[in-house]
Amino acid sequence: MIIGTIIAIMALICMSAFFSGSETALTAASRARIHTLDREGDARARLVNRLISDRERLIGAILLGNHLVKVLASAIATSLFISLFGQSGVAIATAVMTALVLIFAEVLPKTYAITRADSMAMSVARPISWLVGAASWVVFSIQAVVNITLRLIGVQPPTDAVTPEEDIRGTIDLHHSEEGLDAKDRHRLVGALDLKDMKVEEVMIHRKNITMIDADQPSDCIVRQALASPHTRLPLYRGDQEEIIGVLHVKDLLRAVVGHGGEIEGLNVLELCRDPWFVPETTRVEDQLDLFLKQRSHFALVVDEYGTLQGLVTLEDILEEIVGDIRDEHDVVVQGVRPQADGAVYAEGWVTIRDLNRATGWFLPDDEAVTVAGLVIHEAQTIPEPGQRFSFHGHRFDIVRKTRNQITGLKIAPVPDDHSESEDS
Repeated sequence: MIIGTIIAIMALICMSAFFSGSETALTAASRARIHTLDREGDARARLVNRLISDRERLIGAILLGNHLVKVLASAIATSLFISLFGQSGVAIATAVMTALVLIFAEVLPKTYAITRADSMAMSVARPISWLVGAASWVVFSIQAVVNITLRLIGVQPPTDAVTPEEDIRGTIDLHHSEEGLDAKDRHRLVGALDLKDMKVEEVMIHRKNITMIDADQPSDCIVRQALASPHTRLPLYRGDQEEIIGVLHVKDLLRAVVGHGGEIEGLNVLELCRDPWFVPETTRVEDQLDLFLKQRSHFALVVDEYGTLQGLVTLEDILEEIVGDIRDEHDVVVQGVRPQADGAVYAEGWVTIRDLNRATGWFLPDDEAVTVAGLVIHEAQTIPEPGQRFSFHGHRFDIVRKTRNQITGLKIAPVPDDHSESEDS
């Protein structure tokens, strides 16, 4: 009789261990790995996918089964120890069952499951699916009581507010913090996710840095300027640089020169120009990338709400947000940024914060401002004068030059975290 009772208790503890290990394995299994196996035709992976798609029912059924066998094991153990030791058997049963359940029904199976989550999840999927099906009505009733109780005390039932994008970002940051993902790979992965939150004005080349050609010049002058430029697409303007009348592609120009017998004189450059493509500065970068691919064009001029030219954006500018700088033999280091030997940087006011971060490896925020000058004005809440100094975001900003109300030159240097100063004249 005693031996049979002990065997029953051990069997119930083994069942509890099975439920605990199954819960850990199914919740810790890699959804990406299971999804891949499911697509490859693995029936067990498909069953795991079906189970974890409704975690509420899954966890409810496992907890129901686990608590049932634990309570039953404790009740049988208490009865056994009372028959052996009298009323003191209650305390003895509590101590013994606590140790057995903690070690063999909780810590041991969960430790095993966490190290083999994927394989164990597929192994236990079939019996757990039977349990979920059998206990579904009980779980539904329990969850209904829980939701009603929460509403009565003024608490809304919990919802999963984590979006797939946040989940991916969290996974990337986790692996990066654990040194399983280097900084370059993290930049590429996060850069692809950032495109939907960025606008064209954040990645465009500022109008001050655009190489433009006056269309009223003689043909030979236009050809020489085009060939001397490191760019293959050049805007042509007439009269005012705001009046862009076309975009000259160097390949089109060379084809025309060759077709003209190598002669430049008498070549009508304007006939070779392509129509300019204007896009609003508020266009999302992700949308602009789609437009580039759809229209098979790599070049667009950026304008503000009044139609004023603000800059230009290319397919390369967008791709650099994902893969980093793409440089060829004609490219130069980020324009307007001059690193110094002491770690400081001289930057023009129009340099974008993203370009400065890319050139220096810094992490200055670009949520409230696009350019370096805009960041200083936003933080200082004033238009500073040359000679003033500000410290924020772990960096010191010295105002070097100013033209009218525009900050045109700054010296920026990182400072220790514990060093902070507001403003010096």
